[in-house]
Amino acid sequence: MAAILVVDDEQPILELIKNALQKDGHIVTGYTSAEQIQLEELNRYELIILDIMMPGIDGFSFCKKIRGLVDCPILFLTAKTLENDITYGLGLGADDYLIKPFRIPELRARINAHLRREQREHHSCINFEHIKFDLSAKKMQVEGTTVVFTKSEYKICEFLALNRGQVFTKEQIYEAVFSFEGESDNSTIATHIKNIRAKLNNLNVQPIITVWGIGYKWE
Repeated sequence: MAAILVVDDEQPILELIKNALQKDGHIVTGYTSAEQIQLEELNRYELIILDIMMPGIDGFSFCKKIRGLVDCPILFLTAKTLENDITYGLGLGADDYLIKPFRIPELRARINAHLRREQREHHSCINFEHIKFDLSAKKMQVEGTTVVFTKSEYKICEFLALNRGQVFTKEQIYEAVFSFEGESDNSTIATHIKNIRAKLNNLNVQPIITVWGIGYKWE
């Protein structure tokens, strides 16, 4: 079940889409013009369907306006005569399109495919024997207990874990985690790792190994 926004100035098509998607259990909000939409409400939607040819603000213009405000999939509905213009729309940040007239089974299949992909990406995890990283939530758990890290501490752990077994110097860790915009210098990496180890020691795990004379690795 997902919250879906549909914008199409043709009321019969709007109702057709709403009815079809509601049968799949989705919560569908429909508008006949982009001007009716409150921008502050956009983040509650998990997928947006936009008709291209609309009076007032067209689909291209609205997509360009909101793409920086939302990261959910955006699908265009386009007339056959506008098919060649779709590359322009995809360049604005849309993810997919359907040509009118479309078949409802194809619409449902496309939407469900995008929602499945979003679910996978937003719940990407890596697991070790006792440790789990939720990469989307930026959290690390040990046997189900969330470790309270600072932002920098978490970044160091994630970087080393994603490169498990590889040894990195303090300089390499600093550059990878903070780039050249970091507020600290690489000498503080040792302090961060000391603090990380203290927190993990309370949970009886020590995945970060010191390789003397070189640096650190995630074992």
